[in-house]
Amino acid sequence: MGRGKIEIKKIENLNSRQVTFSKRRNGLLKKARELSVLCDAEVAVIIFSGTGKLYEYSSTSMEHTLARYGNGLDLECREHHIDDSGVESDNVNAMKEEIERLHLSFLQMMGKELDGLTFKELQNLEHQLNEGILSVKHKKEQVLLEQLKRSRMQEQEAMLENEALRKQIEEFGRSKSQRFMEFNHSERKLGPFKSSRPNYAEDDNELSETSLQLGLSSDYHRKSKASKRNESVCNDSASQVASE
Repeated sequence: MGRGKIEIKKIENLNSRQVTFSKRRNGLLKKARELSVLCDAEVAVIIFSGTGKLYEYSSTSMEHTLARYGNGLDLECREHHIDDSGVESDNVNAMKEEIERLHLSFLQMMGKELDGLTFKELQNLEHQLNEGILSVKHKKEQVLLEQLKRSRMQEQEAMLENEALRKQIEEFGRSKSQRFMEFNHSERKLGPFKSSRPNYAEDDNELSETSLQLGLSSDYHRKSKASKRNESVCNDSASQVASE
């Protein structure tokens, strides 16, 4: 009867784990010794147990094997770096070639460096240029339509603002007319109760306007105002004496 497979996972039981470790450690060291003898290989094994205890085996010496291992790592890193440098160099060359090709294509699109092109290549270049011109025209039309649309929207907004301002002006005019009518109505009601004394302000205004029209001096204007007021005072005094 064959031996059953053992599931590879951590053994939870401490005693069983310790027994398994001892058996498999001895088996691993035995296999390492057999490999070094049978195949004339330099073998080194380093084992740390779960408690931190060290177990090691080397077919020559551990220091020699570790030094050789370090040299092997350095050599492998140098080879890997050389391989990477070669790959990078190939990538750089490919990128340079692509840049040169694109630059030549750009010059040909500008109508330069056309020597050496066949008739078929010239036809293809002409076709590409025609397609580019059509794309540019289409884009230009789209930009113009968008600008026209924005202009119409701005015009509509301006018209709405003008209409709102016109309504405000009309409302202001109506309110002003209404206040003027109410003022005239109140003046008519208070007409019989107004004072019979002359209105010096109106006379002064009329005299001022007349003086300005005739080009009279300011001194003459003041003298006229003073004489007019004196005459009015005299008239008031005479009327009071007559009444007494």
